[in-house]
This record gives sequence, structure tokens and C-alpha cells, in this order.
Amino acid sequence: MIRLYKTAALPSVEMTGFETPLSEEESAIQNTVHRFARDVLRPIGRELDRMTPEEVIAPGSPYWAAMVESAKLGLDPQLIAQFPPEVAVRIESLIGEELGWGDSGLAVSLGAATVPLLMAQSLGNPELIEMCTGKIGCWMNTQPDRGSDAAILYRQELSAVGKQPTGNVTAKVGADEIVINGQSSAWVSNGSVAQVALAYMAADYGDGFYGTGEQGSFTNGVGMIIPLDLPGISRGKPLDKIGQRALPQGEIYFDNVKVPKRFAVALKDEYLGNLASTWSYGGTHMCQVFVGAARAAFELALAYCHERKQGGALLIEHQMTHLRLGDMLRRLEMARAIARRSLAYSRMSPQSHPYATAQAKVSVTEEAMKITHEAFQLLGGNATTREFPIEKLFRDVRSALIEDGENYILTSRLGVLAGRLYQNGWTRE
Repeated sequence: MIRLYKTAALPSVEMTGFETPLSEEESAIQNTVHRFARDVLRPIGRELDRMTPEEVIAPGSPYWAAMVESAKLGLDPQLIAQFPPEVAVRIESLIGEELGWGDSGLAVSLGAATVPLLMAQSLGNPELIEMCTGKIGCWMNTQPDRGSDAAILYRQELSAVGKQPTGNVTAKVGADEIVINGQSSAWVSNGSVAQVALAYMAADYGDGFYGTGEQGSFTNGVGMIIPLDLPGISRGKPLDKIGQRALPQGEIYFDNVKVPKRFAVALKDEYLGNLASTWSYGGTHMCQVFVGAARAAFELALAYCHERKQGGALLIEHQMTHLRLGDMLRRLEMARAIARRSLAYSRMSPQSHPYATAQAKVSVTEEAMKITHEAFQLLGGNATTREFPIEKLFRDVRSALIEDGENYILTSRLGVLAGRLYQNGWTRE
């Protein structure tokens, strides 16, 4: 049936666009996180953006205040998971978007901080849960010589005669302990502040780093949760970068570090499946965060167009401005839809996949970049000054096109996945 209205009134709209109605509980959660993003994350993010990386992580830095205040929200993923699945997905999306609207760097840091605890909870391991509770965590997978190729799932992703590199951090797995040597990349989110790590690396189980037969091009691996106060662990300088400067990143060094084997979360045969599960789950956070960042850019441009006069009239009174704002809003709604669909697939599909998550990250960050670029253009010369926050948003969003997997590499992996699915019968009647 057609729902009939007596007037052509303005549509129902929420902070997050053209939503179907939110429940009282959803609205309450959204409003709480929005206030936190507005009053805590946004001002602290701007302050941290102008500090050196060393100042960001120093005792007394506003970064630590943001971490403390975020803990007070009580937004435990396990609590969210108690809602019906469709509701839990929307709540998780609302939370991620509001955090990204506040500050994308801090939002990524908050997401990475929970990864080791989420793994421990997923395993139901009381010792690991206790080790990770109340700690800032990181997800350590990339290395200087093992970046986008750290998580290769299929032979087609390697050159014809190539092998997956062992990388710069390797482990020797013994009967009771695992010995780690080497260094992570400088791009480990929270690497310079984390107290515990969920780490993945090439591993020698006594028969070398590579598998046999068809698997001979792939390294054996191990996943483990590592307390970062063990003897032999040190840190490099925090990374100095153009965007997301509120997100502390940096190397972690291992010198003959001995980790009890019971801290392993995935040994030889379970390694790839565990890594794929973590990436499939964790990669969805990037989508929600950068929908929020894109929304912040759109809102800034929308407000500016109602204040700035050009050609004798406000920008909003020019027809070309309508086109540009309309295109930005269209892209924002599209990015949000993709982000939510990806999140729902990751949380509710009987068999999710990291490349499905990754393609959504590509789409969302590409659209976020287009929105932020257009907002930058609308602000004109003012956009190039530090007086207006659009220049920071531009730098933050630009970083996301490489972060969590460079977008061209991730798109090529989706092509590999399409080929594998076709060979398995997909699209063939």
C-alpha cells in the first residue's frame, strides 16, 4: 500500500541520514556516543594533531584522557552482541560512525585497543581474558618486508615463481614456548602504547618456514597474544605522519622473546583461518569510522555554504552548490549502506571472508575521499588554513586509502576471490 501524506513535508532524518526509525535504546546509545565524540574525541583529536608523536604518547597527554573517558562508556562488544543480530549490527555501526565523526585517528585506536581481548573472549580462554582486560591492545601483522602480502590466502596472489616472504618477525615454536625475533612495521596501530598484542607471524615448527606440496609457496604461521612487558621487547620511535596523528603507531622489537606456548591462539593448521577471521571481523570498523569522517566533512561544508557569500549571495543559493552538496550526500548515503552491509555480512553470514570486508573498506574510503575533497574545494582558500578543520579531515581520510590494506591491492584480491568462487560454481547455472 502507498502511505499517503497530506503535505510534501521534509523527510524524517537522523544524525546518520535517512534512517528507518531508531528504537529508544538505539537513540540513547547514539546520543551518548555522539556527545562523547563531540566533547572529548573531537577537541582532543585536534589538540593531538598539533603535537609531536612523542608528545602524543607522553604521560599526561590528552591521548590518555581520551582512553580513560572511552572506558567509562561501557560499550563492550559482548554487551552489544546480546541484542538481536540485526539490532546489534546497527548499534555497532552507529557507534563506529559517531567515533569516526569525532576523530578518525582516535576511533581507529579505540578499535585496535580491543582486538586482543576480543580474540581471548572468542576462544573462551580465562587466562588470556584476564591478561587482556583493561589493557590497550594492538593487532600486529605487518612488517617492513611483509606488508600487504602478510595475509595471502590464495596462490594467485603470488607471482608465478614467487613465495610469500617470511618477513622481519619470525617465531620458532617449541614444545612449551615460542621464541620470537625481529621487528614489526612502524604501522602497527597503538604499537607505541599497547600493553598487549594479538600478533601473527611466520613460524618454524622444526621443519622450516614453508609448507610442503601445493603449500610450499606459503609460510607456516602462528598467532598468539603477547604481553608487551616481556624481557626482550622494546619500541621504536612513534611514527610521524601527515594524517591520523592522534593514532599512535610504531615498531615493536623482539630480541629472543620467550612466550609460553599456551598463549598461542592459532598454531600451524589453524593459522590462516584464525587470521582470516580476525581480519574479517576487525576490518569492518574502518568502514564505519570513515563514514563518520566523511559525514563530518559534509556537515562542515553544508554549514559553510550557509555562511559564505560569493557573487553577491550565499553559496547555498547557487545552483551549482546544490549539485555539489547533493552529490556529497548521495555518496555519503551510499558509503553508509556499503559499510552496514559489510558489517552485517561479517557478523551474520555463516561463512564470512576478509576480502568481502576489504572491498567494502575500499568503497567506503574512496567515497569518503571524494566527499572530503569536495568539501575542501567548497571552502576554497580557507580549506588550506589550520583555522578550519577540513584540512585535518582531508589528511586523516587520505591515510585511510592505504591503511588496513592499500586499496588497489585489496581490489585485486577481490578479483582473485571472484575467480575462485566461479571455479567453485558461483554464477554458473
